[in-house]
Amino acid sequence: MSKNSHLGHQAKKRFGQNFLHNEAIISDIVDAINPEPGENLVEIGPGLGALTEPVIDRAGQLSVIELDRDLAHRLRHHPFLAPKLTIYEEDALKFDFAQLASDEKPLRIFGNLPYNISTPLIFHLLTFKDKVKDMHFMLQKEVVQRMASGENCKAYGRLSIMTQYQCQVIPVMEIGPEAFKPAPKVDSAIVRLVPHKTIKNPVKDINSLNKVCLAAFNQRRKTIRNSFKKLISVEQLTELGIDPGLRPENLALADFVMLANFVTDNPVELDDE
Repeated sequence: MSKNSHLGHQAKKRFGQNFLHNEAIISDIVDAINPEPGENLVEIGPGLGALTEPVIDRAGQLSVIELDRDLAHRLRHHPFLAPKLTIYEEDALKFDFAQLASDEKPLRIFGNLPYNISTPLIFHLLTFKDKVKDMHFMLQKEVVQRMASGENCKAYGRLSIMTQYQCQVIPVMEIGPEAFKPAPKVDSAIVRLVPHKTIKNPVKDINSLNKVCLAAFNQRRKTIRNSFKKLISVEQLTELGIDPGLRPENLALADFVMLANFVTDNPVELDDE
């Protein structure tokens, strides 16, 4: 049997499929999620059901989003799982998660995310944060490190700031390649994201925060003076109490919030280059 085949399914590279098969690790992940009956649980990419089955055992029902039609078909015809599943055969990157949420039942989202789309998918999910209680994801270890990183660290960047501004980021556990079939070429990790109920120092416009982060980390070795020259002058940076000679990774989250609010209040037209 092919090393890329598991439980009769051939992993599809275009979907970034790596299937969990280590029972002890699966149990630890489900314990971390701690699903309970009556909760509004949503799994992204259930695949062959490694997490789906034990979560249903605890919670009783589950919504799943699966793009692979073969895997969706398999779940629809599963003798035990099918009656307890609501299956959405759609692309999670385009899925409207708000349709599954209610004020009484916020979403608890989890999944072994395809590593090739993990960052854009996280950004998509963050747009629904007000509908979410928590999220647990298997990601490339490097991505989890970037999410959790603080300033003055090489891993610190746009993903760190945008995630930490909106959520508490909690690395849960690390997982080696041998826990998957086929084995990925990287280490993996589980992260827990808990959206902040209130943000103490909110930005006026989340899009401005994203714009500032993009400008800052597009060429991260540049000094702030150069990174922000199209958005904020050296004189304005100095007035804000920020040293133009620093690099973007030296700025704290609160600094980026301040810069984002300045950009919102002092918009500039950027030339298309």
